[in-house]
Amino acid sequence: MSEKRFSKINSHNEWDKLKEIIVGTSKGTMPTLTWKGKENFSEDLLQKAYSLAKKAAPKWFYEEVEEDLDNLAKTLESFGVIVHRPEPFDFSEMYGTPFWKSTSNNVYNTRDLHLVVGNNVIESPSYLESRYYEATALYHIWYEYFEYGFKWIAGPKPKLNYLVKPPYFRTEDERILTDEDLKHKELTGGRLEKLHKIAEKEIIFEAANTVRMGRDLLYLISSSGNHLGAKWLQSVLGDEYKVHTTKDIYRSSHIDSTVMCLKPGLVLLNDTRVNEKTCPEIFKNWDKLYFSDVAPTSEQELKHQKELRDPIGYEIEELGFQTNLHDMSSPWVGLNFLSIDPETVVVDKRQTSLINLLEKNKFTVVPISMRHIYTQGGGIHCATLDTVRESKLEQY
Repeated sequence: MSEKRFSKINSHNEWDKLKEIIVGTSKGTMPTLTWKGKENFSEDLLQKAYSLAKKAAPKWFYEEVEEDLDNLAKTLESFGVIVHRPEPFDFSEMYGTPFWKSTSNNVYNTRDLHLVVGNNVIESPSYLESRYYEATALYHIWYEYFEYGFKWIAGPKPKLNYLVKPPYFRTEDERILTDEDLKHKELTGGRLEKLHKIAEKEIIFEAANTVRMGRDLLYLISSSGNHLGAKWLQSVLGDEYKVHTTKDIYRSSHIDSTVMCLKPGLVLLNDTRVNEKTCPEIFKNWDKLYFSDVAPTSEQELKHQKELRDPIGYEIEELGFQTNLHDMSSPWVGLNFLSIDPETVVVDKRQTSLINLLEKNKFTVVPISMRHIYTQGGGIHCATLDTVRESKLEQY
C-alpha cells in the first residue's frame, strides 16, 4: 500500500474545500510520433525520428517544468491537501492498433482524461492516438482508492481509423480572423491557434471539456469533444445529473480557459470568447466576472518554440510522422487556476491583472510559478485532478 493516505473519492464541483488531489509530472516527456501511413515504417526511419524528438526535449527545460510542479504539490500540501503523483512509463515506446502506431507524450495534464463526478471516476476517450494509454499512469492511484469503493468508468476506445480531425477551413486563406484571433496574435508574437473540427463517427471527448457544478455539468463541443461524447456522458451519469452543452464560445479545445467557476453563484468568463449573448444559459442567475487581460506568452517560451520545437517538428513531419511539436496553448491558459476552497485560489504569478481582480473580489490568492504552461499545453487546473473535496451533491 502507498504511504500516502487515501479516503473515499468525493468531488462534486470546482470550489469546495480541497482534501486530496493528483498533481501531474513531466518526467519522461517525449514529443509524440504518430504513424498513420498504409505502409509500415522502417526501423531506420523510426530511429531518425526518435533522434530528432529527443533534441526537442532538452533536460534543462523539463527540469524547470518538474520543479514548478513539485512546488505546486508542496504549496497544496502546506494547506493540508494530500497530493498523489502519477507513475510515468516509457513514453517513447511505440505501440499500435490495427489502424495506426504511436508513442506517448507525458502525464503532465492529469485532468485532461479523467472526470471526477461525486464518487465516479470517468476515463474519457481522447481523439489523440498518443493519449491511448496515458490514463494507465494513474491506475496505481485508482487501485488505492478502489479499496474504499468508487465507480470506475472508462469510455469506449475509439478506432481513430478515419479523418478524426477534418480541417476547419478548406484553406487558411478562407479564415476570417475574429477579435479573439487578433488578440491571440498580439499576445503570442504573431502566432495563430490552429483549428480543426472533430468527427462524429465515434464517442470522443476529453474530460477537460467539462466544468462541474454539482448536479449540472457544462460540456464544451469543440475540437476535443463531440456531441456523441456529451450524449455518452449523460447516459453513464444518469438522471441524477444534467449535462448541458455549449458550442459557440470556443472552437479549439478545453473549457477551463474560458469558463472558470469560483464559488456558487460566481463565474469567471473569458470575454474574448463569451459575452452576454453567448453566455451559457446555466449561468443566467450567476454573477459574472468578464475578464481576459492575461499576460502575453513569455518570450522564453516563444523563443523555445520558434527556434527548437517548430523546426524539429517540420523535420519529423518530412519523415512521415505526425507530432505534437507545433502545439502551443493559447495565452488564456493563464486564466487556468485551481480553487483550494471557495475563498482561496492558486494562480500563475505572471497573471497580475487576474490576481488583482480576484483580490478585489475578496479572494485569497496563492501565486506560484508555472514557467512553461504554453508548450506543456496546460495551466494549474489542467495539471491537477481533485479527487476529494468536502462537498455534497447540490443544485446551484
